Amino acid sequence: MAVGDQKPFISALITLDPEMLPTWLGNNGLPADMSLADASKNEAVRAEVQRAVDRANNNVSRAESIRKFTILDSEWTEDSGHLTPKMSIKRNVIMTDFADEISALYDQPVNTTNVAIGG
Repeated sequence: MAVGDQKPFISALITLDPEMLPTWLGNNGLPADMSLADASKNEAVRAEVQRAVDRANNNVSRAESIRKFTILDSEWTEDSGHLTPKMSIKRNVIMTDFADEISALYDQPVNTTNVAIGG
């Protein structure tokens, strides 16, 4: 979920898919039974998520790009109160429940330059 309203840049809260994670882990030489909490901190997982963020950023303007993200160690479900029965996110609930994680994304600013990308 993208966040950044009234902030200097866009960030994202990212959740891992617990159904696909074991397959990805196994295909990448990691223990398939790794927990979401451990996977959220794993460097190989972080690198893969960074590649996905980079690909997404290639399709938007610099102002719309995700500059920072955090991988959460839990999933969003209807039972957790973060999704509706239609599997839509409950943004207000997520913003409240993950306020500390969102705040941490903005504790240290991202360094930017005035140099044009690809310039």
